[in-house]
Formats: sequence, C-alpha cells, structure tokens
Amino acid sequence: MGFLKEAKTLMRQNVREYGMYIALVVIMMIFTITTDGLFISSRNISNLINMTGYIAVLAIGMTLVIVIRHIDLSVGFLSGFMGAICAIMMMKWGWSMWIAIPAVLIFGILIGCVNGFLVAKVNIPAFVATLAGWLIFRGLILWVTEETGTIVISNPTFNAIGNGFIPDIANLGFHLLTVIIGIIAIGLFVWSEFRARMVKQRYNFEVVSMSIFLVKLVFISVIIAYITWILAGYNGLSWTVVIVAITAFIYHFITTKTVLGRHIYALGGNPEAAKLSGVNVTKITFWVFCSMGMLSALSGVLFASRLQSATTTAGTLFELDAIAAAYVGGVSAAGGVGKVTGSLVGALVMSSLVSGMNLMGTGIYYQYIIRGAVLVIAVVFDVTTRNAAAKTAK
Repeated sequence: MGFLKEAKTLMRQNVREYGMYIALVVIMMIFTITTDGLFISSRNISNLINMTGYIAVLAIGMTLVIVIRHIDLSVGFLSGFMGAICAIMMMKWGWSMWIAIPAVLIFGILIGCVNGFLVAKVNIPAFVATLAGWLIFRGLILWVTEETGTIVISNPTFNAIGNGFIPDIANLGFHLLTVIIGIIAIGLFVWSEFRARMVKQRYNFEVVSMSIFLVKLVFISVIIAYITWILAGYNGLSWTVVIVAITAFIYHFITTKTVLGRHIYALGGNPEAAKLSGVNVTKITFWVFCSMGMLSALSGVLFASRLQSATTTAGTLFELDAIAAAYVGGVSAAGGVGKVTGSLVGALVMSSLVSGMNLMGTGIYYQYIIRGAVLVIAVVFDVTTRNAAAKTAK
C-alpha cells in the first residue's frame, strides 16, 4: 500500500511532466486500434519521427523563448527562407553543402540577433517584433523563389539528411547498429539516473523510494527498447533523428547543467527578482533569440532536405506547430517552467495526431479543429495545475 500511495503522490506532484507521456501513449493506442495496427508499423513510426524532426528543432528553441516569457512568430517563414537560401547556395551558386549549411546557420544566428536586439535593447514587444519578421520572411521567400516557384535540390548527400538512414554493420534481417545504439542509450539513461539519485542523497535531498525508482527505470527503458526495435525493423535510425537527438542533448545540457540555463529559468520565473540577483536580463534575452534564429535555420535545412526542394509555401504554420508542441510538452504560459525533452514529446504528440488522422482519412478541417482543441486543453491544464499548486502553497 505504501508503494501505491507514494506513486499516487508522485503523480499528483508531477502531473504536468507525466501528463504528456500519458497523452502520447493514449493517442498511439487509440490510433493503433482504429487503424488495425497500421499506425504502429515500423514504416509509419519511422516516417512519423522523420516528419517530426523540423518541428521538434523549432520546439526546442521555442521552449526557451516561452520560458523567458516571450514569443517568436517569425520562426516559420524564417525556417522556409533559410531552406530556400541553402538551396540557392548549392543549386545556383555551386556551393558545397559543407559550406552552405554552416553559412545558413550563421545567417540564422544573425537574424535571431536582430530579433534579440529589438526585444532586449529597443524594448519592442516580442509579439510585434517577430510578427514584423513573419511578414518580412514571407515576402523574402516569395522573392527568392519568384523565378521558378520551386528550387529543386539534386544533391543526394544533402537530401539524405532528411530522407536517409544511418548505415548498418551487418545484414541480419534487422538494423543491428540501431539496436546497439538503443542498448547504449538505455545504459546511459540508467547510469545517469543512478548518478543523479546518488548526488541528491549525498546532499540530503529528498528522493523517491527504490521501488518507485526502479519502476520508472524499467518503464522508460522498455519504451526506448520498443521504439528502437520498431525502427530497427525498417531502415533503422534516420539522420534526422540523429541531428534532433544531438540538438536536444546539447540544449538539455545547457538548460540543466549550466549557469546560463539557471539564469534562463530564473528570468522566466521572476524577471524582477532575477535582475536584482545579478542576472543580465538583456544578455539572456538576446542569447535566446539568437539561438532561436539558428534553430530556425537548422529546421529549414531539415525541411528542404526532406522535400528535396525549396518552395514558396515552406514554413507555413511552422511557428504555430512549434508553439503548440511547446505548450503540449509542458511549457507554462506564465514562463519559468518547461523542459526541452518535454517539447520533443509535445512535437511527437502533435505529429501523431496528424499521422493518425491521415491514416484514418479524417478531413483536413477536422484535423485543424482537433489540433486546436488539443492546444486549448494543454493550456487549460497548465493554468489549472498552476492555480492548484498556488492554493496548495498557501
């Protein structure tokens, strides 16, 4: 009974974090049943994860923007514009992709710095500054693609970023390298959890019981193993997954293990208190928007690679998908709360809805209505849990 009571208390205290995982599992179960197992097939799961890539990258950056109590509406068309610029560099200017991609990422950082300057230095509301960017980048996409409408990318190496898979090391009927990477990932996860637990115990912080701790390890390890096996049954891990995973790891490390990360959450939690504590609010805001610009460029590269072209409509509604993924992933509308890993789960939730409804043949109008309803539910859930926590604190 002690185990069940502790589990119930833990769930209540961490409902924001665990709720999105439960939602993802429920959504996947529903679509698996309604599509007679087609949704959970290796091919569809692989396509689903690849489809999530460019939105997941944007959601990582949007998480930090929302955490510091701002918003960036320009990221969608900025992503599309950066993809078009990358295509022009390779197809019209003859640049190597190894030069074009870093150049585009640097260009994205510079554009993000402009947004950061307008918000942090000039004190223009982020909504207004980035809405202006939304309009500007929409016009720039139309301008650079005006001649042909679509810029076809014929570079096979570049196109492999969005459509290719990591090579295998043996022909065994499944992707052995993916299985090995999955095993290593589980090992690193278990090691990091035990290490974090020991550090907490060393400094006399409260930790969950060993039984609850082991259940959590087994549950997450089984999920990683299952997804790994599904992907190994198709073509294995894609390069998109590798890029997103590396990006998520870097930003997770920054937000959880560095002074910069602590300052970001301090600024989002209470800007005035953070400023009085010596946090450079202008510098943090500037950095977050510069980072958002770089991630927008990376998203544009992933999307252009997946489509193998740059189009006039690239980036349409990307910003709304990224914002929705962040909120569904547990980012608080009030700022100061949110995890990079949560936003990845939020991106998977939104992509799973789209994939499942497409497999069911749901009309596009219903799809937008349902996705909007899910976003509203996520924000209502955030407000409700925040109010409940405030009442408990009193």
